[in-house]
Amino acid sequence: MMRPDPVLLDPNAPTAGSQSALSVALRSPDMVMRLDRLGSFHQTRLSFMRVLLRRLDRDGWRLTRETWDVDARGEGVAVYRAKGPARTYSLVAFAHDLPPEKRTDRVIAEEWDATFALFDGDPTPADIERLRANVPRQEAGRVSDSEIVLARANKSVRLFEQAAACLAEGVQPRPEDLTPVGYLMRTTAVYGSGKFGLAVREAIAGREELHAPFQAEMLAVFLIRAFTFDLLDHTALVRSPQRAVTLAPTLRRSLGVGNATGLGMAPFLVNHPALLDRWITARETALARVRSQTAAEKWQRLPILVRRAQKLTATWNTTDALQEQRIADLAADLEKLAAKIDQGPFGALPYDALYRWAEMALGLEAQEMLVSLLIEPHGDLVDDLAETMACDEDAEFTIDGSMTVGALMAFIEQNYRFAITTDFSAAEAQARFWYVSEEKLEPRLGERYEEDGAEREQPLGIARDVAALYRALQAAVGDDRVATFLMQQPQFRHLVRRVQISARHPYAEVRDNLLSAAMRPVDLLRAKLACFGATRFDPKSDRWVRITMFQNAPLFDEIGRCDADDWVLPPLEGAAI
Repeated sequence: MMRPDPVLLDPNAPTAGSQSALSVALRSPDMVMRLDRLGSFHQTRLSFMRVLLRRLDRDGWRLTRETWDVDARGEGVAVYRAKGPARTYSLVAFAHDLPPEKRTDRVIAEEWDATFALFDGDPTPADIERLRANVPRQEAGRVSDSEIVLARANKSVRLFEQAAACLAEGVQPRPEDLTPVGYLMRTTAVYGSGKFGLAVREAIAGREELHAPFQAEMLAVFLIRAFTFDLLDHTALVRSPQRAVTLAPTLRRSLGVGNATGLGMAPFLVNHPALLDRWITARETALARVRSQTAAEKWQRLPILVRRAQKLTATWNTTDALQEQRIADLAADLEKLAAKIDQGPFGALPYDALYRWAEMALGLEAQEMLVSLLIEPHGDLVDDLAETMACDEDAEFTIDGSMTVGALMAFIEQNYRFAITTDFSAAEAQARFWYVSEEKLEPRLGERYEEDGAEREQPLGIARDVAALYRALQAAVGDDRVATFLMQQPQFRHLVRRVQISARHPYAEVRDNLLSAAMRPVDLLRAKLACFGATRFDPKSDRWVRITMFQNAPLFDEIGRCDADDWVLPPLEGAAI
C-alpha cells in the first residue's frame, strides 16, 4: 500500500529566539528518547530550578523569614515569604517532633519531621490555624485553592544530628562530612497542580512567574531549604544556649534539599507527551544552537566547567552497583574530555566537532554531561528557550478524523519503529504491568507472570498497544478516514491521539518498551528530575532514587548580590559561586 510521507517540523528551521536556520540538526528522537540515554540526563541551565533562580534574581524578589514559633522540642510553625514585583507567596512550615520508629520515606508514612504548604499571598492567623489542622495530615487533611503546593520532608538523621552537635559545641561541622550527603532534610513528596484540593494549574499558569513548568514547586523547595538551616540552628541553640553558633554561610551554600522519588513520578512522562516534547525540544534546540556556532567565543570556559564537573563527580556517592560503575566511567571520561578540550578549538564548527568526538569516544553519562557543559556558558544564546517549555495540553486533545489510515500508518512507521519491530509474543517483552495501588492510589509496577492484578493494568504499555493499533490499521483500507476506523474500533482512540501528537511533537514519546523485563523505571525518574535541575542521582533500586536539589545555590540574602545562575557545579577552591 502506498502511503504519503509524514510531514514533520524541519529541525533545521529557525526556532523561537534564533536569528537564522541552524547549521546543525537537532539530535534524532530515536537517539535521545531511548531509556538508557534519558537515564543519563544531567541538569542544564534550562532546568526548572535554574529558571526560577534567574527570575528571582532578575526581577528583584525579596525572600525573608516572617515567623519562627518553634519550641524546644522542635514543634511549631515558621513562615517564609517570597515577595515579587506583582505577587507574594508564603511557605507555611510545620516542624514536628517525630519518633524515630515513625520516620520512613515510603509513601505509606503518616507522619514526617516537617510538613509544608505554599500559600498564595500572606497567610492570616486564621489561615495558619486552618493549615495547622490539615497540612501535617497531608493526603488525609484538607487544603484549599489558596494553597499551591503541599509537601513533606524527613531529616537525614545522622548528618542533622552530627551538624547540630557541632554547632551546639560552638564549632562548625567539617565540610567533608556535609558535602557527601549534601542535605539536612529530604522531601518525600511535593504535590501541586490541583492534587488534594490545591490550586489547579490553569488558575496560576497565566502568572508570569509561574508560567514555566513546576515553578511553584521549585519555589517551595527553595524556601524549604532555608527552613532546614533554621531548624538546625534552632536545635543547636536549644541544646546549648550559651555556646551554640549558627551554620556558616559557606556551609549553608554547600547544602541543598534531598528528595526520595519512587514510581509515583514515572508515568508522568508517558501521560504528558506534548509537554515532554516541549522540554526535550528546548534542550535539544539549545544544544543545536551551541553546536552551530562558528566562533568558539566561550571555549576558554570549558576547561573550568569540566574541572567543576569533576569536583561534583568526586562527591557523587551511591550504593547502587550499576550507578557506581557509571560514575567511575564518567570520572575517567571527564579526564579524556579535559585533554581533548585542551587541544581545541577545532574546525569551522568547534563545539559540534567536540560533541561528535564525544559520541564516538565517551559513554552516555559523559556525553550528556558534555551537553550540559556546552549549553552552560551560552545563556545569551539559549535562555529564551525557557519560555517555550510550557504547553497547553488541552489543545492537543482533538483527534484529526480526516487523516487517512495510510497517513496514520506512515506516522507509526516513522515514529514507532521501536514498537512495531518488537515481538510482544515473547514473555520478556510483556514481563511487567503498571497499576495503581488501592491503598495510596499511587502507580506501581507488577510482574505479569508472577503476581496477580494484570487485569487492572494501566495504559502505559504504549509500544505494545501501538503495535496492536498498527496491526488493526493493516486490515483497513488505506484511503479510509481515521474517523471511520475509530467508529468501528473506538478502543484505539487514545492511541490514535498519541500517534498524531508524536507527528507534531517528535520528542513526545519514550522510544522504548515500558513493559520489558529489562526496563528500569529509574531511567524515567532521572529524566524528569534532570529537567527539574536535580543532581547526584543515587538509585536505591531500579524503582526509586534519591537526589539533591539546590545544592550550592545562593542563600536568601545573596539573591541579587551574586551570580544567581552559576551554582550547580561546585565552585573550585577559592572561587565564588
